[in-house]
Amino acid sequence: MGGLASARGASGITSVRELGSLLRLVVRMEDPLAAARSLAEACQAAEAAGATSILLGQTDASARELAQEARALLARLRVPLLLSGRADVAIAVGAAGVHLGADDVPVPMIRRIAPGGFLIGASVATPQELENGRGADYWAIGPWRRDGAEAVGSAGFSALVRRAEGRPCIAIGGTLREDLDAVIGAGGVGIVVPEP
Repeated sequence: MGGLASARGASGITSVRELGSLLRLVVRMEDPLAAARSLAEACQAAEAAGATSILLGQTDASARELAQEARALLARLRVPLLLSGRADVAIAVGAAGVHLGADDVPVPMIRRIAPGGFLIGASVATPQELENGRGADYWAIGPWRRDGAEAVGSAGFSALVRRAEGRPCIAIGGTLREDLDAVIGAGGVGIVVPEP
């Protein structure tokens, strides 16, 4: 599983079980730099509502702007901070890790430049995307639910979990807090939900 074999550095995670706890309720901030309320307020509200980690979604911000926001958050948050698709910024600011989509830089390339303890998650939606997820510390499988489009649902999620080679899996895409029990029943450890 790549990074979990090494010392955990920035994330402090030393086992798959600990990683599962960190991933139980991931709150995704979709476009944090364009939000009406401050990013810090939104993240602190998510933390107060039970978030076990924060995932900053893709934004139109420059690397410098995103780094400034991420550093400010790291000084205020008690839960780990992950950045979506921006491994360069995540590494530079000392975030816990990065979440990579199917179109992002491949996991092995990030693993080569990432410091020890840096978490790498990968989105996996189909059996064809499994290879992209090799070497990641966790998989985000989805979409769990989507209006008007094919979703993996419980059965598809469970089938991909069985191919995850023991790495923790979370459900992403249309997930709600009330889906947590179903996701765990399908073999997952947690869910990604939008900002509360």
